[in-house]
Order: sequence, then structure tokens, then C-alpha cells
Amino acid sequence: MPGKKAASGRAVGRISAEIRQTRPFASPERELAVTLLRTGDVLRHAVESALRPWGVSPEQYNVLRILRGADDKGVPTLEIAERMVARSPNITRLIDKMAAKGLAERHPGQSDRRVVRISATARGRSLLEELDQAIEAMLAKLTSLGPSRLRALVAQLDAVRERLAIPTAREGVARKQKGIASH
Repeated sequence: MPGKKAASGRAVGRISAEIRQTRPFASPERELAVTLLRTGDVLRHAVESALRPWGVSPEQYNVLRILRGADDKGVPTLEIAERMVARSPNITRLIDKMAAKGLAERHPGQSDRRVVRISATARGRSLLEELDQAIEAMLAKLTSLGPSRLRALVAQLDAVRERLAIPTAREGVARKQKGIASH
């Protein structure tokens, strides 16, 4: 296998060759970090390419997926921000763009006008069905890995995230309330 030198503690994967790095990584952790960053970039590019024909960003797709499960009242803006796959520093601007495209709409809170709830429009829900098909077609390339390898990879990536996650202030408070230890 190209790139495998596990016994010597050197490169295990193919990332060195892919990025044309001539010197060995200082540690397996560094190799893992570069591999994860590159893999994330490859995945993001694949998702962007799948969504491009509809003019929808991965973040907008993520919001539509979150809104899919909401009732008619919608989801509070801050909850959407918390549930995003990738943190979005400006959720308001993201929702503005979606509202301008007719994909989402705002509903002022009944008891607290500071809380704005967001729901998908009929157009947004219909578009989401098309987007899901495009994403599924792109993800079908991973089926050759097999279900057990995919599950093992998910478990390993969960472990990496648990060790590296730096919770936001709000998440830190929620973790303390639930009694979850930080790593």
C-alpha cells in the first residue's frame, strides 16, 4: 500500500504524497490533523458541487434540513445556530439570504418578540427534496467502504471531536448543567 510505514512510526496514509510533503510528519497526531483537514475540504467541495446547480450553499442546505423537522411554529434562530453542522457566525445574514430566495420565513415570537422563529416555505421544503437526492447521489460513492467500515469511521471521528471540541460559552453552560465533562 502506498504511504504505509506504520512500523517505523512514519507516514501511514497517503496525505504526504497528496500534498507533496517531502519531510515526514512530526507525529501521527499531526498527520491525522492534516488528513482530517484535507478530507473535510474534499467533502465540503463535493457537497458544494452537488448543491451548486440550485444556487444553495452547504449552510443553507443545513438550515433547510434543521427546519424539515420543525412544526408550523418553526425553530428559534439561536437554536438553528446551535444545531448547525459548521458554526455560522452570522446566522441572521444566512436566514436573510434564505428569506430573499423564498426558502424560509420569519415568525416573531408571541410571548417574547426578541425570539424569532424560522420555518421553511413550501418552496424551501420542495427544494430540500431535490437537494437530498443530489447529496445522496454524491454520498453513494462511499458505499464501497461497506457499512461496518463506515460505522467504525464514524465512531473514530466522534472520538476525535470529543477530544478536540472547544464548546462555545452557551454549550459549556449546557454541558455543566447535564454533568458532561470537558476534555
